[in-house]
Amino acid sequence: MPPRKKHKNDIGALGGKAPSCSPPSDSIEEKSRLVSPRTRSRSQNVDATGADDEAQANATDPKRRNTRRKYGGAGTTSADAAVDVATGAQPSGLPAKPRGSVPKSCTADSDTIMEAVVKVFCVHTEPNYSLPWQRKRQYSSSSSGFLLPGRRILTNAHCVDHYTQVKVKRRGSDVKHVASVLSVGTECDIALLTVEDDKFWEGVEPVVFGQLPQLQDAVTVVGYPIGGDTMSVTSGVVSRIEVTAYMHGSSELLGIQIDAAINSGNSGGPAFNDLGECVGIAFQSLKHEDAENIGYIIPTPVIEHFLTDYARHGRYTGFPCLGVEWQKLENPDLRAALKMQPDQKGVLIRRVEPTSAVSEVLQQNDVLMSFDGVSISNDGTVPFRSGERISFSYLVSNKYTDEEAELVVLHEGSQRTVRVSLRAPVRLVPFHTRGLPPSYFIVAGLVFTTVTVPYLRSEYGKEYDFDAPVKLLDKMMHGMASHADEQVVVLSQVLAADVNTGYEDICNTQVVALNNASVKNLADLAAKVDACTEPFLCLDLDYNQKVVLNTAKAKAATPDILAVHCISNDRSSDLAKSAPPVASSKAGEQGAEAPSNKMDKASKLRKRGRAATAD
Repeated sequence: MPPRKKHKNDIGALGGKAPSCSPPSDSIEEKSRLVSPRTRSRSQNVDATGADDEAQANATDPKRRNTRRKYGGAGTTSADAAVDVATGAQPSGLPAKPRGSVPKSCTADSDTIMEAVVKVFCVHTEPNYSLPWQRKRQYSSSSSGFLLPGRRILTNAHCVDHYTQVKVKRRGSDVKHVASVLSVGTECDIALLTVEDDKFWEGVEPVVFGQLPQLQDAVTVVGYPIGGDTMSVTSGVVSRIEVTAYMHGSSELLGIQIDAAINSGNSGGPAFNDLGECVGIAFQSLKHEDAENIGYIIPTPVIEHFLTDYARHGRYTGFPCLGVEWQKLENPDLRAALKMQPDQKGVLIRRVEPTSAVSEVLQQNDVLMSFDGVSISNDGTVPFRSGERISFSYLVSNKYTDEEAELVVLHEGSQRTVRVSLRAPVRLVPFHTRGLPPSYFIVAGLVFTTVTVPYLRSEYGKEYDFDAPVKLLDKMMHGMASHADEQVVVLSQVLAADVNTGYEDICNTQVVALNNASVKNLADLAAKVDACTEPFLCLDLDYNQKVVLNTAKAKAATPDILAVHCISNDRSSDLAKSAPPVASSKAGEQGAEAPSNKMDKASKLRKRGRAATAD
């Protein structure tokens, strides 16, 4: 892919966290890039209807008869049944048929809705990826969340990213309760919390989930955005439903675009329909000079997938993917060259990731014709709802890790059906560290680490996808891991000392080999250095650079260099499991190791929009 040009518009990954105190200076942006421009705010009165309206609604809709009129009770699903659906539902691939219109008399009790929305307070301590043995100065933020049955709270993953403490407060209360983080889904930007204090749950009526809304359906977003301390309510309509880039998770999942204002602090807040049912979670907004009031919510199918995944495994296992790069087959000559019949449709497989499950059954230049019995068109879409189509990746994201899928493939004109077990992707350059501190290894003042997106952002700022070295960007955007534990290891920097004279200017250059043996990952490099008995450590770097050190002198000089820079260990804790740390007593007194704690369409969106955290 050629270098991308800069554009002025921004995707605020995160309608976000509203910081209550300033974060470290290197995480502050020059201008607000988090939310869409301020526009008019339309108020929506969500009031309880009278007994006459209720009786009339019950008479016109038999399903509503004998149903208790309260928040979430306007439909036939109770709060307990909603949890059963959320934690045990099996997505069928395509959504159900649209529901009939709902009369205005079905409006839920607004007071009950408000009671289910809470304010989330979080203290964050982010790793310092440029100095991986340290952490940045802690900072605080506030966001929104809402209550679920089973003493659970839902919010966004970016709201509790690198958390050290999380508290929640109910509406009208002056008490903040300490919350525990049960699970964090980075790809879908959802986090699940709980509070142990029984007083917090007294008088709670949790949220009930509704179906996927239709276009032009009214939605009401409730949360605690910037601009005040009390609850804020904004209203709008559903303007688009499609597979959307989730900027925090760098993934593509089903998303709903709305025109209600979503500002920093709204993240994690629920979006309700006219029935008082939750149809999504506010999580990001679009900022563009030609656009106004474009916000996004996470729809209920994605939420239910997260909750079901957690119920099945007791943890978040992720969304599976095929692990292929594909191309549209809209050109008739291209279809003819692939020996496709006039009535055959599908997409061309350009590349297959070696670590994916389909690598055993798919090859380059194969044509993928259907997924789980749903035919794929030449433009890569499948039928969605009446009059709508959506990317076939929606079908893949509905599956769970280790579930099987049936594929119809055309190989050199011959059609065959295969079954594969799907699994989560393995990224050569991970977008997230999933709460874990960065790995590092130091010898003779040479600091080695692995390339991740947070590392590139730390080194090159918010414009890292333009300013980072081309080879590292190529590996981030197009690189594929040949095995599950492959990493891109770089010589991050050189801590100047007599033993490494002449190498001080080398930084962020990939390590290719040590003593003519290829380096697979950082643990492999550390093990090779520890076991080296040759007189010299000869490092082959990218761009044909070489670093040669006397082995004995390099190992002997390491403790003193660590002491000068107040580094307690020569390697991170994940590498220390296989080898003892090398550190002087002086370093142990002065320093302390940081404790352990966490595409095609996405590329297009990054071209016309910028990813930004809510910090």
